[in-house]
Amino acid sequence: MYKAAIFDLDGTIADTIDTICYYGNRAMRKFNLPEIERDRYKYLVGNGYENLVKGMLCEKNAYSDELFAEMKEYYHDDYETDSMYLTKIYDGMDETVDFLKKEGFKLGVLSNKPTGAVHDVIGAFFKEGTFDILCGGGDGFPLKPDPSALFDMLKKLDIAPEECIYAGDTKVDVETGKNAKIYTIGALWGFRTYDELKSAGADIIAEKPRDIISIVKNKNKIR
Repeated sequence: MYKAAIFDLDGTIADTIDTICYYGNRAMRKFNLPEIERDRYKYLVGNGYENLVKGMLCEKNAYSDELFAEMKEYYHDDYETDSMYLTKIYDGMDETVDFLKKEGFKLGVLSNKPTGAVHDVIGAFFKEGTFDILCGGGDGFPLKPDPSALFDMLKKLDIAPEECIYAGDTKVDVETGKNAKIYTIGALWGFRTYDELKSAGADIIAEKPRDIISIVKNKNKIR
């Protein structure tokens, strides 16, 4: 029986692509580089902000160590000034979280996003205490798909891997869940494609957040 659910953040709980595009292109303009199309950011995100900035520079054949060092600092600090700008919660995610909470699930968020922004987003959309544990890309663990942070979260929640589900919208997320031997749900409503989630090894692919309710009901035999 499943007793816990851990979610990715960007592209899973929150639609942040317009936020990332906004701050990404502010950084590009700041350093006199051409802007990047919104949908390209869906494929540049997912591996932490440093890899995002590196990808942005490589996208325009503008990478240098010096420019990268300057731009990543600018992007991080600029984003942190208002990390909620243009960010929305996905339709049905609040209902899904409420259902899991009422069923007694322990809830967590694991993101490669900077820790401060993770707390900002969750604090904006959910009541204090809704989530039992939050972990971002500044908490001392390797970034996903390394499962170290996920294992630490499970230990703190006193949950075994086989008692947990993990949901995320990218190959990195699916690999994270599978590396931890956790039942992994591919979030098709996010930034990537069905083929990517399937080929990465998702146990099941959900088209919308509310599908997680049906999945859990089926797995836990809840009426």
